[in-house]
Amino acid sequence: MQTFTNQASLSYNDTIVNSNITVGQITATLSITKTALRDEYAAGDNVTYVISIVNSGTTSFSGLTLTDDLGGYLTPAATRYPLTYQPDSLRYYVNGVLQTTPAVAAQQPLTITGVSVPAGGNAILVYEAEANGYAPLGEESSILNTVTLSGGGLSTALTANETVTPVLGPRLSITKSLSPTSIPENGQITYTFLIQNTGNAAAEADDNVVMRDTFLPILEGLTATLNGVVLTEGAGYTYDETTGLFATTPGTITVPAATFVQDPATGLWSTTPGTAVLVVTGTV
Repeated sequence: MQTFTNQASLSYNDTIVNSNITVGQITATLSITKTALRDEYAAGDNVTYVISIVNSGTTSFSGLTLTDDLGGYLTPAATRYPLTYQPDSLRYYVNGVLQTTPAVAAQQPLTITGVSVPAGGNAILVYEAEANGYAPLGEESSILNTVTLSGGGLSTALTANETVTPVLGPRLSITKSLSPTSIPENGQITYTFLIQNTGNAAAEADDNVVMRDTFLPILEGLTATLNGVVLTEGAGYTYDETTGLFATTPGTITVPAATFVQDPATGLWSTTPGTAVLVVTGTV
């Protein structure tokens, strides 16, 4: 709702008389909302946004422009956009019927032109944006992005925003290596398991991380360490010398969260994984 005022003046014989001040209001008939279908993201994920425009008036609107700032923020070098519009993902519905896709005039910020909303009707725009290298991933991070609807006879631009946050939790991967790769009979070998966490939360004991491997050939005289600390069979791991099945006990392995650092010059985020190293040695 927009308020306006007016005042008249009357002049005569070098005298000016002012009228009373009239007050009026322009009632908005368009409203806009923005919703993310999923309010969490991980690096490289696509976030799907739904923009809903409702016209409660008796006059249609055409030639509207929708602008999405894609969460842009300033760095010392430039404005960085943590979301990248995905080309050809835009869908445009009027009163629930799919329409010809309006023009995408720019992608950073995203600018869509030629949007229309019929009297007493609605328009819905759906599109995807990827969380890119400028998207923060830390536990307390978020991306706030705003859409602005303007033009087409609107007296005041309309805005709506949505906030999405990184997926909270550990993201584990494991790499296995063997040393040496060529050994004599009755020789000793060592398996090293590097467990990495690129997530923003630690893998704790109650996450029940378990590493299993069936050693072939079967190992004898097995020893195991985790981050340099000797594990005790039964408490830290189990091993079946008849099948070669090795497994750590639930909760033995914990992995710290990753750390995230933003380059002050480029604005790009880098990830340093949290790690745990399991070493198993035995004789073949």
